[in-house]
Amino acid sequence: MASTTTRPPAPLPSRPRPSAEPDAEQRSVESYRLTPKLARRVALLSGLVVIGFAALFMRLWALQVLAGSHYAAQAQANQVRTVRVPAPRGPIVDRGGNILVTNRPVTSVELSPAGMPKTYARRAAEVRAIAHVAQVPVRHVTNLILERRRAGDMLDPIVVRTEATGPMQAYLEERAAAFPGLTLARSYIRSYPYGSLAPQLLGYDGQISQGDGRLGKDGYEPGDEIGQTGIERGLDMYLRGVPGLARVRVDSLGRPRSHRLLTTVPQPGQTVRLTIDSQLQIAAQNALQYGIQLARNSGQWAADGGAIVALSPKDGSILALASSPSYDPSVWSGRVTHHALAAEGLIGKSALDKNYPSLDRALDAEYPPGSTFKPLTAIAALQEHLIKPYAFYPCTGTYVAPEDTSHRVWHNWDRFVYQGMDLPTALAQSCDTYFYRAGNKFYLLPKDRGQPIQRWARRFGFGRTSGSDLTPQAPGVVPTIGWRHSMFTRRTDRTNWRIDRLWKPGDSLNLAIGQGNLLVTPLQMARFYAAIANGGKLVTPHVLMDVENANGTIVPTSAPPAPRPVPGLDPANLTVVQQGLLQATHDPYGTSYGVFGNFPQAIAGKTGTAQKTVHLPGFTGERDQSWWCGYGPANDAKIVVCAVIENGGEGGAAAAPAAERVFAKFFNVPVPPTFFHPSD
Repeated sequence: MASTTTRPPAPLPSRPRPSAEPDAEQRSVESYRLTPKLARRVALLSGLVVIGFAALFMRLWALQVLAGSHYAAQAQANQVRTVRVPAPRGPIVDRGGNILVTNRPVTSVELSPAGMPKTYARRAAEVRAIAHVAQVPVRHVTNLILERRRAGDMLDPIVVRTEATGPMQAYLEERAAAFPGLTLARSYIRSYPYGSLAPQLLGYDGQISQGDGRLGKDGYEPGDEIGQTGIERGLDMYLRGVPGLARVRVDSLGRPRSHRLLTTVPQPGQTVRLTIDSQLQIAAQNALQYGIQLARNSGQWAADGGAIVALSPKDGSILALASSPSYDPSVWSGRVTHHALAAEGLIGKSALDKNYPSLDRALDAEYPPGSTFKPLTAIAALQEHLIKPYAFYPCTGTYVAPEDTSHRVWHNWDRFVYQGMDLPTALAQSCDTYFYRAGNKFYLLPKDRGQPIQRWARRFGFGRTSGSDLTPQAPGVVPTIGWRHSMFTRRTDRTNWRIDRLWKPGDSLNLAIGQGNLLVTPLQMARFYAAIANGGKLVTPHVLMDVENANGTIVPTSAPPAPRPVPGLDPANLTVVQQGLLQATHDPYGTSYGVFGNFPQAIAGKTGTAQKTVHLPGFTGERDQSWWCGYGPANDAKIVVCAVIENGGEGGAAAAPAAERVFAKFFNVPVPPTFFHPSD
């Protein structure tokens, strides 16, 4: 019987267990329903979104429709930069229109830092390449870029080399793509048709430096060419012109992407006409060299410099202003190199070796005037009634001041003289002991009378600058009791200050003959002699005649002050001094008779031999400074000449012959033969 298997019955489906929370599902469904509270939130959020989109739409509409043209113009402007185009400087001419300084067109190498590569390595490589091609130091290019970066202007070009040579231009033009930011531009440098004519007076120009106080004022900006010294600096406001403007297209990084398009033409500087006579200036510079050579020929081995001033006693206009040693001003044009400056003696040890050629000795060097100061002592003594003009006073070989407890013996330059002299004769023969006695009378004045020599010296312009348009000017020194007190103090003179600060008889005696602590400039002496020549009016020396536009019209400028009478001066006393100066050149015993005795015009003037302590290579001691100052014609002076030869010996041996050559050129007469004549 067959067996059968029985399958177990299938399990019944289990019932769901009753939930522990019967309404949980119901609540889950309810949580997704839009409740009134949620509806309010959704509505508020939707409203904000709509408002935001509306605002964005309105703003976009305003930008695109209302202000579209405005922002399009701004975007266009961001692609264009405006750069300055330098203006050529104005020429400088003499009183006759002869050009003393002008411009020479050149091609300059300029670099816009903004156009250079942005990576340091590529930028450094370009700087080295530019320096090599332009033949300038790498440091020079780097410093220019750093200065422009500090100024915050990386677009305006900097001048790497002012004057590029022909091969240099060709190389850079052929390889322009290898030098991004580099361009060749037309530029101008100063040119000097007369060479080394009055370089200290004319001065030079150059790029404005970061330390220049004019930077950022009156339109001066980095990279501008401005006057640095002399006339170039003093009259820069007229010479510099008005820069032009040009546009250049740049990319988003500010790099130039086009050539400059000139939009405003630069206006050249105005013409500056000086009172200088170029031919008389040449004669004065040659006369200086002649006087220096005369001094050396007579044994004055240290004679190595000097100055000559020639001016009009009528109005103070300067006709010539010579200073020696001199130099070639063209070293400041174009690329200025250390080697070129050293060769001219303008920097470092070379300046000392060549006796400082850049120093304008006519304006800024101070010397004791010696006997050329005696006319002022005479005027002061006459004004104070200490002497009578035609009374005879002893002129002896020596003098000892009665009040001088040291009993110092003071010598006359001619130790063998022994005679009575009136004032004109004492001036003509330059009697030292006559003026020592006058100086002692000043010393004996009561305190309430003050110090008359110093007071009259100030009235004639000593001890201060002249107020003219010439710079720089040294004020000189007029020693007084107060000056000695300020100079010699416990701090400055610890051992002898109580003695050194006293005003002693010797101080008055020294001052009476233009020695001691008295220091003057050649310009001050010329101004003093101009006052003697014109009847007692103090002129303001000046060198500017006028300023002219390109069409020749005169530009209004401030005129120099009119000559003013010296306060309190008695014309009769001045006449006595004029008589003495005329005798000095025409009396056989006059100290400059040997030079001017046969001159075709009546010249009046005074020699001077002033001792000064000098420091020279291998020598420190006293040397004589050779002076001569005077004017002509004596009865109607048209020119004043004052000459000084450093370490030149007697005034009649070096300075007077030099001054004579200036007179000869001015009056257009031959130089007559001269003969040796002992002089002070």
